[in-house]
Order: sequence, then C-alpha cells, then structure tokens
Amino acid sequence: MVIENLDTTPVAPWLLGPGWVDGVLLGPWAMAIEIPLLVLVAWWGVRTLRRGPTVVSHRAGLTAGLLVWGAMLLAGLVATAWFLAVPIAGETTTRTLLAALLSPVARGLHLLLGPEWYEGALYRWGLVILCLLAAVFGVGWLVAAVRTGPVEATARSGRALLEAVLDLARTSPRRVAALAWLAFRDSLRRKALVVFAVFLVLMAFAGWFLSPQSDHPARLYLQFVMIATGYLMLLMALFLSALSLPGDIKDRTLTTIVTKPVRATEIVLGRVLGFTLIGTGLLLGMAAVSYVFTVRGLDHTHQLTAATLHDEVVPGRPGTWKKGTTSYVHGHKHDVSISPSGDAVVEVQQDHWHDVTIEGSGDSAVYHLGEPQGLLVARVPIYGKLRFTNNQGQEVERGVNVGDEWTYRSFLLGGGRASAIWTFAGIDREAFPESMFPEAIPVEMTIEVFRSHKGDVSKPILGRLWVRNPQTGRQIDVRNFGARKFATDVEWIPRTLVERKSDGRTERVDLLGEMVSDDGQLEIGLQCLEPGQYFGVAQADLYFRARDASFLANYLKGFTGLWLQMVLVLATGVMLSTFLSAPVAILATAAVVIGGLCSTYVAQLAAGKMVGGGPFESFIRIVTQQNMITDLEPGLQTNVALMSDKLMQGLLWIVSSVLPAFEQFDLADSVAYGFDISWMVFGKCLLRAAAFFLPAMLAGYFFLKVREVGK
Repeated sequence: MVIENLDTTPVAPWLLGPGWVDGVLLGPWAMAIEIPLLVLVAWWGVRTLRRGPTVVSHRAGLTAGLLVWGAMLLAGLVATAWFLAVPIAGETTTRTLLAALLSPVARGLHLLLGPEWYEGALYRWGLVILCLLAAVFGVGWLVAAVRTGPVEATARSGRALLEAVLDLARTSPRRVAALAWLAFRDSLRRKALVVFAVFLVLMAFAGWFLSPQSDHPARLYLQFVMIATGYLMLLMALFLSALSLPGDIKDRTLTTIVTKPVRATEIVLGRVLGFTLIGTGLLLGMAAVSYVFTVRGLDHTHQLTAATLHDEVVPGRPGTWKKGTTSYVHGHKHDVSISPSGDAVVEVQQDHWHDVTIEGSGDSAVYHLGEPQGLLVARVPIYGKLRFTNNQGQEVERGVNVGDEWTYRSFLLGGGRASAIWTFAGIDREAFPESMFPEAIPVEMTIEVFRSHKGDVSKPILGRLWVRNPQTGRQIDVRNFGARKFATDVEWIPRTLVERKSDGRTERVDLLGEMVSDDGQLEIGLQCLEPGQYFGVAQADLYFRARDASFLANYLKGFTGLWLQMVLVLATGVMLSTFLSAPVAILATAAVVIGGLCSTYVAQLAAGKMVGGGPFESFIRIVTQQNMITDLEPGLQTNVALMSDKLMQGLLWIVSSVLPAFEQFDLADSVAYGFDISWMVFGKCLLRAAAFFLPAMLAGYFFLKVREVGK
C-alpha cells in the first residue's frame, strides 16, 4: 500500500480534479477558447454596469431573486450528486432511489468536468462558498418574508444582490488608493513601526541564546528568525485590523467618509490594502535584517597549518597523503585529507564544510579555509511513493509498530527480508545529465534508528540499498551503509552498476539505461541488516537530490508565506470589525487564527481519522481513563457518544472548510531544513490565500453596507 505523506499533485489536477483533461468543458483546447471569451464577457459586463442605471427596480430585484432560488436548487442537486459520487472507505455509496434519479446529473458532470471532478479544490471551495451564500440568502429572505411576505422578500433579496454587483463593478481604483493611503497614515499614527523596533531588540539579544555549536546551526537560526517574524507580524496584523474600523466609527471619523461618494467595497479594500502596504514594508525590513543576522551568525573559518598535518599512506591509493584536523571553532573541527596532487577534502561537520586553498608546498605551505559551505542551501528533491514488505517478502500496509506514539514513520525489522521500497517516476538522462552527475547520482536519507539492545551506541546500524527495475524485476545491490539516528546520509548510486552473478562473474549495468522501466520508473529498496535493530522511515526520508536552487529565492518564498498569513489576518480582522466592537473583533480574529493554525487537526476530526475517536468519545476515554486503542464497552453511553461524534463531524467539516489553513502557508521548515519550495507548492499557497481573501472582502462589504455607522 502506498503511504501518501507529500503533496506532490500538480496544480491543475489539484485544482480541477485528476481527470480534468478528459472533461469537455475544462479540457486544454476548450479552456484556450473559454478563458479569452470569459475575460471579454467580464470586461463587457463591467463596462455595461458602470454605465447603466444606478437604481435597481423592483422587477429586476424579483427576477434576480427567482434566479438565485433556481441556482440554489441546481447547486443542491449538484452537491447531492457530488455526495453520492465521492468514494467512502474505498467503495462508492450504495445505489439508492435518489442516486438513480440523480444519475443523469452525475453523468453530465462527469462528461463536462472529467472523471473524479469532485476531488478538485476549486469545486470544494465553490461548494463551501455556495453553502454560505445560500445560508445568508435564505436567512435574509426568511426574515424579510416574515415582515413583508414571500414575494416582496424575494424582490428585496434580489435587489440587495444586484446592488452588490453594481457596487463591485463601479468600485473606483482611485478612491481605493486614496483610502489605502489614509489607512497607511493611520497605521503610522497607531505606532505600527513599534513592531520593527521590537524585532530589532530580539535580534540584538538573540545571539546570546542561539548557539552556533548546534548540530544543525543553520536550521536553528532560520527557524528562530522566521518564527519570531511570523508571530510579530500576526500580532501586528491582528490589532491593527481589528481596532481600525471600530475606532473610526467611535470617533465619528468614518461618518465623514461615508458622506462622500464612497462605496463600502472601497472602504474595505482600502483598509486592507493600506494595512498590507505597511505590513509589506515591515516584513521586507525584517527579512533583510534576518538574512544578515543569519549569515553573520553562521560565518566562521578555521586555521590549518603544516604542523597539524602528518603524512599517511592510504591503502589502495597511490602516493603519500597529508591528513590532520583544523582548529576548534564554533564547537567543532574538521578532518582534512590532502591528496598528492594537492586536492583537499574537508569532512562535513554540523552540516557544512570549507573549501581549502593552498599556497606554497611542503612545510612552508599556507592553508586558507574559506566560508562555510552547505549551510544555506535549497535542495531540489525528487520524491517517490513508499510501500513496505515484511520478512516474508509480502507487501504490507505499514512496517512494524515499535510503540512510538508518533505514527509518521514505520519501522523495518533488521536481519530479514523486510524492506521499504520507494518508486520514483520521471527518471531519465535529462533529469540527471552526465555533465552534472558524471559518475554517480546522489540519494539522501534521513533514517530513524530504533535499538532493541544498545551495545555500542556510537556504532552505526548496518543497512543495505538496492535498485530494481519495476518492469523486469531485475534487482542489484548498490552498497551497505551505516545509519545514525536522524543523521542525513548521502549515498551515491553509480551510473554504472556492477552485478555479481551466482557463478562469480560480474556484469556492468547502465543505471539509467537498463534499470529504469520504459515509463521512467525506478525502485530503490532499503533494508536493515542487523537482527534486533530497526530502521524507521517515511515517504520523505529518501529522495534523489536533483540539483540545488537559489537559497535567496527560497528564503524570499518562505517570507512570502508569512506575508500571505499577514494578509489573511488583515482581511479577517477588517471583515469582523465591520460589525463587531473592537474587543470582540480582536477575540474573534484571534479565534480564527488559532483555528486556522489547527485546521489540519480539525479536518482529521471531521473525517473521523483521529485515534481515540471524536470529541465525545475522547471525553469518555479521559473520564474513564481508557486508552485510545481499546474499543469502548457497548451500551447506551457509547452509542450516544458515537452518534454525537457523527453529528459533530459535519459541523467540524464546515469549520475546517471555512477557516483559513494558516499552517499551509508556513514554509519556514522548508527553508530551515534546506529544501526548495517548488513553484507548484508556492502556486497552491497563492490560490488558497485568494480562495479565502475574496469571500472575506465580500462579507466585509455586506456587513459594512447594512451597518449604520452614524450611530
């Protein structure tokens, strides 16, 4: 079974569903015609609305209201067809009379949008927005129907929607820019720059507590600066956005603005853009200071003299080598080996090494060690899909459970045939050109070592790597290696492998020519060779290192993730402050931020995937002091708890869908651990941010439009 731990789905299938290419409506050729046509229609519609009448008639409102009711009915049919099409526990739902009635709708959607269209993020986002709009429209219509009757309620509700469309179409960029500049000046008046001063104080004293003697110093520095920046910016955005509009309404400052020809859309957009402008400036300043702080904190060199080197004969290598150690700096030193030709090799310590230049020769030689290399990197990995086999060679769902509560990794029992197998796709000579990898291709591993008996803890645990062609089943051992707990090990797979036959003969095998299947797949297997010991692995623990991207570009991508978080907090705070008082708006915005940071946990609760059950079942386990694995005793109490959890799952699904997933914009770990943030991941972050930002702005417009700011 494949264990999916990584988001490796390309943007288009993620957004439109895996089968979007086969859809008639959203196929590549259809979209090439539809997108320009939609842009043209949108331009014509906006131009017409800007020049049309400013007052919506009763008849137009009634027509719009009826159309909305029809659209809601159609959306309900689509949502029901969606629910019936989504697989549950690996199988589709049982065909019922409702499913039979809606089968034409399902077949039509399948034809228009492609197979498995319901897995597209765009449709999920649309479903959530439609549900919210339907709920707001329905409640508003119901209140109006009680007061004025159903016909008049339909007309009023439709008129409100048409007025919103007119306001959006007639929003003036010039007035938005003017209001943004006022919000910018208001931010300066509210001492928003104090955040930058606090940040400088943190950087000034952080050097006392951040030790460059850490095993991973770059990771320590980068995580600190990005986490500190993120929390400061979130706090600034929280208070700045939640306090602005309530303060202006209380001081009657907003009353002067609304008497002008200014629309509610312009007020909301102007506030958010103005706050974003000052937040962007602060974030750029923090990013620059953080970069200088990190580089200066990690910068060091070592001394190496001829007196610290000694001659040594290396078995199997010609000539006399010079070997020794550098001076002790930042809690470490490096072993140095210099070949007879003058090539120096510096051992990697604390995730880095140094280049060595030699002037002169013999005892008068002068050695210069350069800046640390390998600390600030952006690896471009190629990940594979992971599966496991047991000691009998049979595929299993997971590896051995060693009692670790964190189930991210599965374990391989040593001394048997248990293996972890990664299947890589897209492996060819273009991915690994001979100019970059002339002799071997790098594979990096981060393995957890679990010892059932200690022995010499400083001694690594022996393991084996092999490669296999998934098409022919041909398997060749690459090498044995020693694994240390959570140490990044770099293994080089030769481009030309040596296969040993059973009769003692050897054969040279081209890795990319003979071990890769016709469709570009290659399998890499990992085994633990020592009985009684275990290797713990996850899907992301072994990967090809295709190349290194620009660290500075990756660093800026990481801070862009913080910028997206800031913008979403600003949008949330401004939206909530349009109808809440300042203290309540602060608490509500903070609740949204905290909920967004825990969105994955809430989504797992909504899907019923949490060990120990839902909220009510977990409460019973806590009170009765039962563990998370044992089934609850059957009875009325258990049945009520399970039914309540089922009802809660729907509510939790709505909460997890509505709240912005702030943790998905947290790219600090990728930067700190030295992995390139792909443009695919970066693009998904931008789309997710837009999917929340636009509804938040629309909700803020409606709340401000119906509020009487003059009171």
